[in-house]
Amino acid sequence: MSSPSGGPTAASRVPESVHRRRWAILGVLMFSLIIVVLDNSILNVAVKTIAAPEPTGIGATQSELEWAINSYTLVFAGLLFTSGLLGDRIGRKKVLLFGISVFGAGSALAAMSGSPAELIGYRALMGFGAAFVMPATLAVLMNVFEREEQPKAIGIWAGSVGLGIAIGPITGGLLLEHFWWGSIFLVNVPVAVIALIAMVALVPDSKDPRPGRVDPLGVALSIVGLVLLVYGIIRGGELADFTEPTVLASLLGGLAVLAGFVYHEKRSSHPSIDIAYFKKPAFAAAVAAIALVFFALMGVTFFSAFYLQSVRGYSALQSGLLILPLAAAQMIFAPRARLVVDRFGARAVCTGGMLLVAGGLAAFAFFGTDTPVWALCVVFFVQGSGMAHIMPPVTVAVMQALPREKAGSGSAINNTFRQVGGALGIAVLGSVLSATYRGRIEGHLGAVPAAARDAAGESIEATIGIAQKLGPAGRPLIGSAYDAFLDAMHVTALCSAGVALIGAVVVGLFLPGRRPAQEPETSTGSEPDEAPPVGATTGR
Repeated sequence: MSSPSGGPTAASRVPESVHRRRWAILGVLMFSLIIVVLDNSILNVAVKTIAAPEPTGIGATQSELEWAINSYTLVFAGLLFTSGLLGDRIGRKKVLLFGISVFGAGSALAAMSGSPAELIGYRALMGFGAAFVMPATLAVLMNVFEREEQPKAIGIWAGSVGLGIAIGPITGGLLLEHFWWGSIFLVNVPVAVIALIAMVALVPDSKDPRPGRVDPLGVALSIVGLVLLVYGIIRGGELADFTEPTVLASLLGGLAVLAGFVYHEKRSSHPSIDIAYFKKPAFAAAVAAIALVFFALMGVTFFSAFYLQSVRGYSALQSGLLILPLAAAQMIFAPRARLVVDRFGARAVCTGGMLLVAGGLAAFAFFGTDTPVWALCVVFFVQGSGMAHIMPPVTVAVMQALPREKAGSGSAINNTFRQVGGALGIAVLGSVLSATYRGRIEGHLGAVPAAARDAAGESIEATIGIAQKLGPAGRPLIGSAYDAFLDAMHVTALCSAGVALIGAVVVGLFLPGRRPAQEPETSTGSEPDEAPPVGATTGR
């Protein structure tokens, strides 16, 4: 956000004391973000263990596993917008400290869960805490870096997601090989404590110096609308039926409430978010790209754990190591994405990234029981490379479209669309996977007792579990389960790739192209000349 003519200079925007330690602050923000990302990536490799009967796991069904993931997503997505507004109003550092404290407490409780219901509840508590962490990290970043350094800092911030993706599965695999399943959550506690200490010592506080009046109706409408919408998405995926009355009621109710939110914000004298930003093609395309890419990726991430562990027979640790190429690609390329954008423009870079993601997802349609490990690694590396060239440019587009004082709101919008897109991906693509699998396996359940056939067709884990109980008579069923799952995975992968291709079209049409070398950089936000320096509200 360069200063308009006559406005405050770049040097006046961030106090020198903060500017000098900006990279150390970024390190703390990355550490805080990593524990949120790490938790989800750990859970992805642990789903098979948690599904096992006691004492190995807690006997969670496919539906309960989805809710262990989605209870987190439901609360997280519902509160992201509100937490961003609170950060802008009361201070982002305060919100960060609160969020990490709640996340750490929820992790300790989740580790001690005695049933799937308890795990689902404590995961929701973790989502509550995480909702106050992720938007605040990006908002603080925008307030300790000047505009010209923000793309580099955002690239490093995005690369830390890759680091979390790498650490999570490997850490999870090591813990599951040596400890009980609850250790994957307990490991978050010491990490949270270290993050809290570093944050108190290094991170400055900042907030909107002129937050205006509170918009309680807008806040309430955003929470209710997002929760109803995400719940309908999740429930529809669980039932594999989006026409079921309760699902339709939740979806339509959520959309109606969110429409009411937009109507209210457009007419309010003190809106929580200026809806006019969505009229800017670049801003709207950026948030759409975020939603679409996470829609495509999250569904694949969920079933890839079953492919690697149930079909290929890899351990949790081995599955985690196979994700390393994806994480490595993000860590290598995300911090450098700004250089590619400077040369080719955001439109070309993001379109190319979307095409790489689509190609990586489509490759799953050709995976079988004997696909070489090197081929899996190449596909994961391609996916990570694509993500690394999508997330930094679109995040910069969203964040620099809003004034620095509204960084919490911008970060909340960015993460809300990501979470809603991810939830929709798990629900819709999970439904496609489940329905296709059931259709393929039903004809092979003749040897299964009639009372158990419905449960046996629920998932590959359920089928294999029942086949093993049948002894020698169940061996043919295991082979049929592998074939049915692979067929279902191929169909789902092609659907995912199709969504990524839609994302490529969106960014190709609406993101800005390369800026001419002689064209000066101008602010895309509405930062007024008379705005007081953010440094006035920034301190220890």
